[in-house]
Amino acid sequence: MDCIVLSNVVKRFGNVYAINGLTFSIPCGGRYALLGPNGAGKSTTMKILAGLIKQDSGDVSIKGMKPGTKQVKKFLAYLPEDPVPYRILTARENLEYFASLRGIPDPKGRAEELLELLDLKQYEKVQAGKLSRGNQQKLSLALVLIHNPEIVLLDEPLNYLDIPTQEKVIGLLRNLNSTFLISTHIMSIASRLTDHVVMISKGRVVWTGSISDLKAMGREDEPIESVVSRMMSNDL
Repeated sequence: MDCIVLSNVVKRFGNVYAINGLTFSIPCGGRYALLGPNGAGKSTTMKILAGLIKQDSGDVSIKGMKPGTKQVKKFLAYLPEDPVPYRILTARENLEYFASLRGIPDPKGRAEELLELLDLKQYEKVQAGKLSRGNQQKLSLALVLIHNPEIVLLDEPLNYLDIPTQEKVIGLLRNLNSTFLISTHIMSIASRLTDHVVMISKGRVVWTGSISDLKAMGREDEPIESVVSRMMSNDL
């Protein structure tokens, strides 16, 4: 069964096509990367899937339902490219508040677990607006994962994180039992976090397939980044 389906999706901003006939699907349990250069339409696609904006034409479904409905919101989580937690609340207050909204039986316990998991314990009493950009990103990731969502949409999830934290987050995400789609323009992130790639450029699919298939398309000893670069260049 496919958990995420887009069929001939178009989205314009004025006369500019951000997405132009985008079609792909992700099976339940799949780990996919939405890979493409800046301006390819990745963030627009994620916002449509999250139900924040609506496509101009085409069909989009999340487990057979329209994005943004109450039913979908119960099992889906979305991390935008530049997330901002509630700035006046502390790190702990943000977590406990979101845990309560999600109906978690023990909000305080879940908050404590995530503070420890993402090395935020020392900042638990600091207002989110006063945290460093990297710690805001960690807090935002914690808020996304707080209810163990079935489907996770992550737009550039490793932004602002130092290398040790990136490694921790990569391990955390690899252990999720969720269907997830990660938007990135960095192939090394895609290859470590996902098993399949949907490569887009100019708002349409250029190529889709497994990471192993993508590697096999390279010349002898050719880095996978070079393969992706060639494919993107051919589409320009």
